[in-house]
Amino acid sequence: MLLLLACTLLSAPVFAQSPGTRVSNLNDVDPSIGGVGLILEPTRPTVQLPNQMVRVYPVRKDALDDQVAYFPLTVAAHRVFSLFSFLPVSGDPSGLWDRKEVYDHEVLTPYYYRSELGDNGTITEFSPGAKSGVFKISFKGSGPHYLRLGILNEGGEINTDGSSISGTEVFRGMKAFFYAELSAAQQGAVYREGAGKRQVLVKVPEQVSMRYAISYISVEQAKANLGREIPGGDFNAVKNKAYHEWNKVMSQINVEGGTPAQRRVFYTALYRCYERMVDISEYGQYYSGFDHQVHKSDKPFYVDNWIWDNYIALEPLHTILNPKKEADKINSYVDMYKQGGWMPSFALVFGDWPAMTGNHAATWILDAYLKGIPIADKEAAYAGLRKNSLEGTLLPWNNGPATVLDSFYNAHGYMPGLPYGEAETVPQVENVWEKRQAVSVTLENSYSDWAIGQLGKWFRKPVEEQRLFLNRAYHYKNVYRADKGFMWAKDKQGNWIDNMDPKAAGREFFTENNAYTYNWVVKHDLQGLIRLMGGRQAAEAKLDQLFREDLGTAKFHFWKTQPDASGLVGQFVMGNEPSFHIPYIYNYTGSPWKAQKRIRMLLDTWYTDNYFGIPGDEDGGGMSAFVVFSMMGFFPVTPGLPMYNIGSPVFTKVRINLPDGKVFSINAPKNSAGNLYIQGAMLNGKPLNKAWFRHKELQNGGTLNLVMGPRPNKEWGASPADQPPSGVMSPLVNEQWMLNETRP
Repeated sequence: MLLLLACTLLSAPVFAQSPGTRVSNLNDVDPSIGGVGLILEPTRPTVQLPNQMVRVYPVRKDALDDQVAYFPLTVAAHRVFSLFSFLPVSGDPSGLWDRKEVYDHEVLTPYYYRSELGDNGTITEFSPGAKSGVFKISFKGSGPHYLRLGILNEGGEINTDGSSISGTEVFRGMKAFFYAELSAAQQGAVYREGAGKRQVLVKVPEQVSMRYAISYISVEQAKANLGREIPGGDFNAVKNKAYHEWNKVMSQINVEGGTPAQRRVFYTALYRCYERMVDISEYGQYYSGFDHQVHKSDKPFYVDNWIWDNYIALEPLHTILNPKKEADKINSYVDMYKQGGWMPSFALVFGDWPAMTGNHAATWILDAYLKGIPIADKEAAYAGLRKNSLEGTLLPWNNGPATVLDSFYNAHGYMPGLPYGEAETVPQVENVWEKRQAVSVTLENSYSDWAIGQLGKWFRKPVEEQRLFLNRAYHYKNVYRADKGFMWAKDKQGNWIDNMDPKAAGREFFTENNAYTYNWVVKHDLQGLIRLMGGRQAAEAKLDQLFREDLGTAKFHFWKTQPDASGLVGQFVMGNEPSFHIPYIYNYTGSPWKAQKRIRMLLDTWYTDNYFGIPGDEDGGGMSAFVVFSMMGFFPVTPGLPMYNIGSPVFTKVRINLPDGKVFSINAPKNSAGNLYIQGAMLNGKPLNKAWFRHKELQNGGTLNLVMGPRPNKEWGASPADQPPSGVMSPLVNEQWMLNETRP
């Protein structure tokens, strides 16, 4: 029996057959990948429509847990809040309130879920709509049979009436509502004693389906959403519609070559890139957690974005694949500023969750704007970004007016670090775990201020205004300690904090990583950073050493300080977002062949098609977008510069079907595990001797041909004249303005 259980848990997941006979990229999606977190969080096998509100998954500790606790009727915020629990159960009601059910024969797809629950194998199926979903239940074994529904958060109640069920849930200063209809009349309801109406068992026959919808406005609106999306009880119709929605977005990128495992990794990563942001508009209106009002609007309103994680690769990917949707997301952000008074950091359904460091809405908006995304209200967008930078606090996990530390930053050009042993005196600093993160705050805001300065140029702000922010873009130099060769903390007197250890320094000075990672985050001025490090040869040697440097202690001790620093190769951290661009920096040091070698090694090592196939917190598409880009063979090293660095593609052919009907293809016919080095390249029939290309060259459609081989061509892309552009005053931004005829 134990052997049988182990085989069940560790076997490959079962996949649903695609409707019809056409081969679909959906067949290569395996939502179980990453289902066991390497150190921190596992992935969730969410079932939803792309970027839509209702997200459902089986709640369990991870993929090795053999019991399902419940299914949420929706995920309100990725990894933060779920709403309304649901589980089919059978037996004596007194023993059902907290019961978890074992599961078997589980089918995981983006558009359909199926499993057999409990010892009797009750068949549970689910398919989603946009604001709705339908569960189809076939109970097995003797009854009585129930649908168990409950409240998961601060308060609320569930009400039953004939064949309908409705509920209200209170969480984080707002309410959510659901309305559901059963395919058969309920046979009674039992509420949990002493819990009010927070948990109920609804007695039902052996065969029953429950179609429901969610609203953030009212139960009546939830009922209207249901009537619009799932007016009848045809489960297969909902399933087929969901399949076709997913098939459409998964067909935007078609790959050939690689191994079956690599294709599963790639398409599963692409699927995860559509979990967030989600559109919470409800057919002409939406509730905003930023001013707690219902707004009339015929436009989408997108929430649930962790911008620190997502500006790096996820949003640039959608700028290519879904530019109209990207415009709607950015315009939603600007509306949030108008409603709440601050540009959001993490724009969740209940309002801003001011996590992490930097003002990276600026980076995101600049990147999208220079790639042709229109900004509906440029004045408001700029005002919000400017306010966050100059009038707001830069402290991590804070949003609001500036503190004394921010005044210091504005006057001196760096966030002062607190020497070890010195008590924190600034009450706004979260002093249990997050602390000041002083060096990271300086570095991340140097980058986001650069983005504001560039936006000021294109939004025709006064020259003094542009210069203010472009000067602030150089603040990173204030924390580079040349004698140590590291980004380093300074105290308020301007003295280096000498007992800082670049390996062991935690959140006192850095965000989720140490100095070895944050040495390289100056993405907006890599040329300036390389000069600080002593030139291309010295910077290349530092990059080499990053991947070789010992931890200096046992892993368990290192991870006590740096639990986010997973997927380690030396001191390089594959499992956290600030590292994603680092292997590509070899393109800037005249050694693109080293980038090709490292990228292929990192993909092969850390992104596999099994439960352990994600090296860190996946962050709702943040990490998966790195996989999609890198497996295709290029990456946006500096969001805000309209160009891409070339790495080493995994596939022999990649075809990106752009929304306007154009196609951008990458051909590498001799590509293989052994032939990972680029020997030469041609872009649209012309020789390409540099390891980068412009966004407009992708956007206009075309073909990148790569000749691959087993040994590096150390001359390709090595000339200083061929290195990618990167500088506070990079000419590429001006060039894009003049040459891209699609600029809004």
